[in-house]
Amino acid sequence: MKHTILTLSLLIFTAMVGIHIAHAQRISGSSTLKIDDSLDERIFSIAQLEFFEDTTNTLEFGDIVQPDFQDNFKIRPSFNKNKFNIDNTYWVKLSIDKTPNSTKKWLMEFYDQTIDVVEVYAPNSEGEYDEIIMGDAIPFGSRNFRHKNFELLINNNSDGISNYYVKIQSHQKADIRIAIRSINRFIFYALNEYFAYGVFYGMILIIGLYNLLVYTVIRETKYLYYTFYLISVGIYALSVDGIAFQYLWPNFPKWNQIANGVFSFSIVLWAILFSIKFLNTRFRSPLIHKVLIIILAIKSIIFLIALLWDPKLFEIRYYDIIPFFFIFFASVYIWTRGYKVARFFVIAYGVLFVGVVVKVLVNAAIIPHMTLVYYSLHLAFLVEMLLLTFALGDRIQILKDNRDRAMRRTIRQMEDNFALKEKVNRELEVKVSERTKELAHKNKLLEDYNQQLTEKDEEIKRINSLLDRDNWKLKSSIKESFQARLSNKLLSFEEFQRIFPDQSACLRYLEEFKWGKGYECRHCGNSKSSKGPKLFTRRCSKCGHIDSVTAGTIFHGVKFPLEKAFFIAYELIANTEKRTLEELAELLELRKNTVWNFRKKTRQNIEAHNIKNPHWDDILIIVEEKVNGKK
Repeated sequence: MKHTILTLSLLIFTAMVGIHIAHAQRISGSSTLKIDDSLDERIFSIAQLEFFEDTTNTLEFGDIVQPDFQDNFKIRPSFNKNKFNIDNTYWVKLSIDKTPNSTKKWLMEFYDQTIDVVEVYAPNSEGEYDEIIMGDAIPFGSRNFRHKNFELLINNNSDGISNYYVKIQSHQKADIRIAIRSINRFIFYALNEYFAYGVFYGMILIIGLYNLLVYTVIRETKYLYYTFYLISVGIYALSVDGIAFQYLWPNFPKWNQIANGVFSFSIVLWAILFSIKFLNTRFRSPLIHKVLIIILAIKSIIFLIALLWDPKLFEIRYYDIIPFFFIFFASVYIWTRGYKVARFFVIAYGVLFVGVVVKVLVNAAIIPHMTLVYYSLHLAFLVEMLLLTFALGDRIQILKDNRDRAMRRTIRQMEDNFALKEKVNRELEVKVSERTKELAHKNKLLEDYNQQLTEKDEEIKRINSLLDRDNWKLKSSIKESFQARLSNKLLSFEEFQRIFPDQSACLRYLEEFKWGKGYECRHCGNSKSSKGPKLFTRRCSKCGHIDSVTAGTIFHGVKFPLEKAFFIAYELIANTEKRTLEELAELLELRKNTVWNFRKKTRQNIEAHNIKNPHWDDILIIVEEKVNGKK
């Protein structure tokens, strides 16, 4: 239903344009017009009018009406809009042969709504000239006719030929066309034109609201971009047609100077963003995506230059084709790569690209002016909007079909998976049953084996107990023998190493030596303690003093392995053959100074105790230590 309404609206708009074309009669040749009731309308292009180009911009009306100046007004058939110089002033002369007995009222109309200032000097019944000022640089309310074009009534009350002089100044290239038409023809033409505009802008409004509603439902930014694109197209068309000045900013004529450029840039901006999203160029063609971004950046720079420095750049130029051409090229490329969703998009931007090309060629006066050609961009926008709406709907339908196919495949896959699962479950049940029986049999065997192993284990434990007892007796005998030899100072180096093989054995020995018969705090004399923060330390339960096993012995603060320090101390009291300092250092793999210093410390400790024949335990305790000032 929606597509039917849009198609019908397009046909109505096209029909209105056709009616306008049928009634637009043109003449060529002389610029003198004879008012004749048999023709309701005559249109003069600049190539059919006598005009003078004032390059000095200093001439006034009093200068150009002088008889000797009239020869400067000439018809230049090759002159067109593209040759219009915005820095000069143009004086146009139109001679009208009046017909007082005409039954119709007549008016003069200027088509180009973008002309800044149109000063018409019209002869009156007193033989003088009235000055009538119009243009898009003049507030809209000052016009005699509240119409988008510039119109004035023609005084047809007297016989003879009257000369009308028109002064034209514009900041952008002006398409100078003057129409002489009857009031009835003007009303008929204006009503049909505004009706066609109503259809056109109404379609933009409807399609824009539709896409905005779609965006609010599904939250896809491409619909929001398309809505902004439609708004830009609508306001740009309003600006080009002069309707924006009539209805949107009638009291702000300065907007007319930049509106076309601002909204033409807005069209390119949202068209590129929408195309990027719709075609998914970021993933489908990264190179095209980068080129579109670069084109948008360049267009933005040109826009800023035009807005801030050079408004001439707002005019439609050849390079304005590039964005739409590349969007069209990108859509064709992505479509040919298998992206079916882009099919309507390709046609839409193909039509818009043709419309933009025609508009540029008309603006450059390469294609002669015709009503259909003038409205080519409007028609292109209209067809493009319809096709893009179809494209968005087609995209939804294709995505829906893809989703349905994927869902059907998923359902079939789930059914296959369920059947396979049932089959696997049945097979697993059989295998589990078989495995359970097998495991039960093996478990019985394991229980039997375990019983046998338990019996064997008990036997082994009994035998180990006997062996442990015998081994303990043997080790005790050996240890007692070593301890006796230690006390008798007869241990060799190898035997000494068996008693004190490492630092831990030395520390355990010192721990038993210091605290084996009870703990006594060296700080306060307390007999209760707990384990300290490190191994082989004690913490006094009363004062908290932490004591280590080496504190209070000659081994406190030793920087080399404790077991080597033990042997150096023992070697002093041993009854074995004495080693030289060099031999002892080599045996223990220590420096001579280290051995000498510790042996000296040990000897001084023995001398301090004044023991003539010291035993092993005698050399462990330092003769004097100070703890908190106490000896």
